[in-house]
Amino acid sequence: MRFPPVQLPEAAVRLRAEIREVLAAELRAGTFEPQCDSWQGAASPEFSRKLGQRGWIGMTWPRRYGGHERTGLERFVVAAELLAAGAPVAAHWNTDRQTGPLLLRYGMEAQRLRFLPDIIRGECFFAVGLSEPDAGSDLASIRAAARREGDAWRLTGRKLWVSHAHFAHYLVVLCRTSPLGEDRRAGMTQFIVPLPSPGVTIRPVRLLSGEHQFNEVLLDDVVVPDDLVVGEVGGAWRQVVAELAFERSGPERFLSAYPLVAEATAGLGAAPGDRGAGALGRLASRLWTLHQMSLSLAAQLDAGAAPEIEAAM
Repeated sequence: MRFPPVQLPEAAVRLRAEIREVLAAELRAGTFEPQCDSWQGAASPEFSRKLGQRGWIGMTWPRRYGGHERTGLERFVVAAELLAAGAPVAAHWNTDRQTGPLLLRYGMEAQRLRFLPDIIRGECFFAVGLSEPDAGSDLASIRAAARREGDAWRLTGRKLWVSHAHFAHYLVVLCRTSPLGEDRRAGMTQFIVPLPSPGVTIRPVRLLSGEHQFNEVLLDDVVVPDDLVVGEVGGAWRQVVAELAFERSGPERFLSAYPLVAEATAGLGAAPGDRGAGALGRLASRLWTLHQMSLSLAAQLDAGAAPEIEAAM
């Protein structure tokens, strides 16, 4: 397993300077206060629309859908700066990071034309329904089911830990569409469920702090037409694996606490002492290593690779 070193192109370097200026101006204007885990816990649809107006959502997507056909490295730079600043990006983050690429790779052309332009403008947000009470890390154990009725499907089941379903416009949900067999990964399908829809109940799952990021979503005979099936009926496993690679390949995990790191570093002052300097050095080296690994993944995705194993690292 290798993470080839990557040199940022000049366009990405210029873009990094631009977004830093924009974020500094937003901070001076009091638009937001830096927050750790901002891609999960700091949602501002208005801020997402601003990013859409600047062309910073759907950056790599084709122009025919409203995208900007920029490189994955340029997108990486924007994502990293937004996270390091603790900007309120949670409203659109999962949609830009994984749902859009899912539709580009596996969706119908009509779905791309319908959804991608609004996503790019920062006006359409998707939630993702994968995990269940008894199927978290083992998604092959899901029990949510869909049965065909004519040119539609009826969905029944329960999804847990669904981020931001309480303000999303749509839910991409994984269901079993054929009985469990020897290959537990077979017979699963993804559907797009408009929110709200008859039969959909969304209940908050609050953190100990009282924050509302996650939800339980109940599906009770929810009717979904055939044209909202994503990809191949019964073949969603490979789609989900690709989707999780998009999720894991970005800089979210190692930059989630960066605003706190920056504050703590500033608090050490110019002479932190041997102990403080040592701790700071170890932390900086780990962050740099993770940064380079994530940057390498962005370059691999840019080249059309699917680095599922590397992303899981």
